[in-house]
Amino acid sequence: MFEGTVVSINIAPEAEAPMQSVQEARAFPGKGLEGDRYFVQKGTFAKPQPDRELTLIEAEAIEAMKRELDVDYGLSESRRNVVTRGVPLNHLVGKEFWIGEVRARGLRLCEPCSHLQKLSHEEVLPGLVHRGGLRAQILTEGLIRVGQTIRE
Repeated sequence: MFEGTVVSINIAPEAEAPMQSVQEARAFPGKGLEGDRYFVQKGTFAKPQPDRELTLIEAEAIEAMKRELDVDYGLSESRRNVVTRGVPLNHLVGKEFWIGEVRARGLRLCEPCSHLQKLSHEEVLPGLVHRGGLRAQILTEGLIRVGQTIRE
């Protein structure tokens, strides 16, 4: 068992647009986070699939990459919707969990790719491999807020 927190919530209105940090976002099953590019099918990899609904990454992974590779990299540069602390995301593949009042299911790892590298930093591929986060399906509608608890 674990209990972590939401550190940051990030959305972008369309593909390749800079991520905007927000204090809260409404999550919708089958759609994603309101205001995000994938919610309105404007993301680079937009497809009506559940693994495009929500992405998460551990703040600890970003901090480790920054420390190990001596790079300047902000939390929103990962282009993941939710940055967590104290959550073992790799272990949530195939499992249901709660982000505040929103129930989600971990679907697969969200490995870094050349597109992310192009939009953020050249060191992202070696720096975030196997710790690039989680793709998740939203199972219940609700509000996700910075500071909320994440639990199994």
